[in-house]
Amino acid sequence: MSSYDIERYLNIRSAYGASFGPDGERLSFLLDTTGTPQLWTLEEPRGWPEQRTFYDERVTFASWSPERSELIFGMDEGGNERAQLFRLDAETGAIENMTAMPEAKHRWGGWSHDGDRFAFTSNRRDEAVFDIYVQNRDETGSDAELVSEGDGWLSLSGWSPDDSRLLVSQAYSNFDQDLSVLDLETGAREHLTPHDGDVRYQSATWAPDGEGIYLVTDEGEADTLYLAYLALETGDLEPVVDGEWNVDGIALDDDTGRFVYSENVEGYTELTVGEFDAADPTAFETFPEPDLPGGVSGGVSFGPDAERFALSTTGDTVHTNVFVVDVETGATERWTDAPTAGVPPESFAESNLVHVESFDELSVPGFFTLPDEHEPGSTPVIVDIHGGPESQRRPSFSSVKQYFLDRGYAYFEPNVRGSSGYGAEYASLDDVENRMDSVADIRACVEWLQDHPAIDPDRIVAKGGSYGGFMVLAALTEYPDLWAAGIDIVGIANFVTFLENTGDWRRELREAEYGSLEEDREFLADISPINTVDRIAAPLFVLHGENDPRVPVGEAEQIAEQAAAQGVPVRKLIFEDEGHGFSKLENRIEAYSAVAEFLDEHV
Repeated sequence: MSSYDIERYLNIRSAYGASFGPDGERLSFLLDTTGTPQLWTLEEPRGWPEQRTFYDERVTFASWSPERSELIFGMDEGGNERAQLFRLDAETGAIENMTAMPEAKHRWGGWSHDGDRFAFTSNRRDEAVFDIYVQNRDETGSDAELVSEGDGWLSLSGWSPDDSRLLVSQAYSNFDQDLSVLDLETGAREHLTPHDGDVRYQSATWAPDGEGIYLVTDEGEADTLYLAYLALETGDLEPVVDGEWNVDGIALDDDTGRFVYSENVEGYTELTVGEFDAADPTAFETFPEPDLPGGVSGGVSFGPDAERFALSTTGDTVHTNVFVVDVETGATERWTDAPTAGVPPESFAESNLVHVESFDELSVPGFFTLPDEHEPGSTPVIVDIHGGPESQRRPSFSSVKQYFLDRGYAYFEPNVRGSSGYGAEYASLDDVENRMDSVADIRACVEWLQDHPAIDPDRIVAKGGSYGGFMVLAALTEYPDLWAAGIDIVGIANFVTFLENTGDWRRELREAEYGSLEEDREFLADISPINTVDRIAAPLFVLHGENDPRVPVGEAEQIAEQAAAQGVPVRKLIFEDEGHGFSKLENRIEAYSAVAEFLDEHV
């Protein structure tokens, strides 16, 4: 039995989302000490932080002005993802709602270098598309200037070094994007990346001279993302760094040319710190690699003059905190002190990277963790399936996972076909008509677990959220004999009703992955677990947020109702003040306490 209850584990805190103030002496970050992430600032390593926001709702990001003692942060309401932008005066503590249009989404696009303006994209004009806006720092609400109308999912990648242009990204799917440059004086948008088929152009950032763009891409039919330089005048794209694994992204200081890029090596982060040559944009020198704990790092923010940068780091046994790295020496210093709620960090269990051969000999990677104390052949196991599907389970800290490990469960986190991080070909293997092949990967993983000497083959649980919730339901209907129980969190039960009812701004992106209502409706119905619910044999627990804009709550209601009608033991838990997942501590405690009780009863 567990040493600590779920409430204790869920009180293990995370500090992340760091941003350096303009003087380089202060750091802002997000910390969930109050139960939901709020904005805090800190003036020295491991110093006493100052809480700056006091809301019941989550703060989603914060960004310091480059010139003034003020920040802009984002916050939605009840998980509805319609984020508003707020300005915080760091001297007086005064907060002002800069957008004040609660019916619209606002996606942050960055400060101008002089700190006088900021940019964002929003679906104010039409819920299904995003336009580009620029707003003066002393204006609010409807004062923002619409500088360019969009026709899809637009986001911004920052201001040019002279603040005359904005770098614009348009996404058609997770594996197909375009880049353009918007001239703020003329309103003209120049398309930079004409291409055929699906090509990724991601993590774009201006070169210091404003004459080119650094980005990661798979142009040229590369299987993995490589770092490249795009010359604006010629349109030539030159590789800078390529290899076997994805370059996840690059953070660049456009005053100095100093950078940090990360590679995703089977889920683990490898960082390279360097400085580009002013004369040759594809040449650079490197600095010593920082020695960070954990194995997964990100969220880089440079300080003034790029002498150091902040980032967050995490690992199986390392809860998330913010570190500051000296660029030239690689020396690291932990700045935040997010507490572990009295749970000894040495009690956390570490995963092993394993590979499972699937039905077609495909090698499926996953992270397998055994509890410290386990009896051969009697250990129950939770198979926790990520969402996306273009996502990836990485060896980062999870308080829920550590709680169940402490309760004696093993944990298996597969990255089935369709997961990101292993190349474009692997990610495409579950597209549209191949959707159920990824569910067959789950079966292969369960058969691997059944053969493991520690595991009780009759006590295997399927758990997953969002698209992972669909995978749980599909696994329960396709392979009913494998499971002792299923936990479906904000999952898709019916692809037809999901696509009909998801947010207008998301539908086209999701149809690119799953298939379209117009052309693939029959197939979408065929693979929807709601239509094979009579096959479910295992007890089912369904959890959802009433305000979910991605997977509407009707998905939970229909599967719970129809499974119960078939005689399946079903429990349903709906949170009125949550969206796509559970952000509030009291709701997380209620949800995972109920999950633990459910598994105690049935597993």
